Amino acid sequence: MKHYIGAGNPMRAQFNPLAHYAARHFAWQFDAGVGTLTLNRPERKNPLTFDSYAELRDLFLALKHATDLKAVVVTGAGGNFCSGGDVHEIIGPLTKMSMPELLEFTRMTGDLVKAMRNCPQPVIGAIDGICAGAGAMMALACDLRYGTAQAKTAFLFTRVGLAGADMGACALLPRVIGQGRASELLFTGRAMTAAEGLAWGFFNALHAPSDLLAQAQAMALELAQGPTFAHGMTKTMLQQEWAMTIEQAIEAEAQAQAICMQTHDFRRAYEAFAAKQKPVFGGD
Repeated sequence: MKHYIGAGNPMRAQFNPLAHYAARHFAWQFDAGVGTLTLNRPERKNPLTFDSYAELRDLFLALKHATDLKAVVVTGAGGNFCSGGDVHEIIGPLTKMSMPELLEFTRMTGDLVKAMRNCPQPVIGAIDGICAGAGAMMALACDLRYGTAQAKTAFLFTRVGLAGADMGACALLPRVIGQGRASELLFTGRAMTAAEGLAWGFFNALHAPSDLLAQAQAMALELAQGPTFAHGMTKTMLQQEWAMTIEQAIEAEAQAQAICMQTHDFRRAYEAFAAKQKPVFGGD
């Protein structure tokens, strides 16, 4: 398991722009503040390997310090999102590992979800076709999810003899689709249809496959052109308030909003309103 971003120099990672990031185990494009991450092993429905897990984790960890990147789109190549961990390159080797090695792996996979949830940028999933196992968890870790009618999302861990409790599934999925629905999917491992995903709130919208990526990128660009410091605050509060009482949440939001009122974007919005113009945000 390797580290790829800012290797050998902890300070470099803090100021490392990602516009020209050279991905090794997936495709990466950058345009107008939006990064598009494409899982690109289409001949195998874009499964993950030990190396791609590690690089994905390190990339999302680096987003915290990437001031040039304002939003991220995660998608898959070839009409599928991600089939999960590669059966031959991950599942097979796992059956031969010791408990410390297994725990190192399961913690790394969880660290990917935590990095996606904790980075300040909105992460938008563009999900077509197969979205299974760890792929379903990457989709779940996104802030917004757009799908197609062909999307089939399966938390299929029980199908391979494991618990449905993987990478935070038992915490995240009930909060998105409800406890009963999440329980069924996690116990049975069956695929959630696109129609179910839309009705249950897993998907924000469904689009034709030919329009999916463009729609996700359009939303990412809209968010990238907004008050991105404030967007980061919104994401932080959405994450942290799960563990708060209502009283704690209201106080935390009072403090968060007071901080945002100190930004230049808050003043820009007021001045644009007074001048009957559309605000141009700078993210500071």
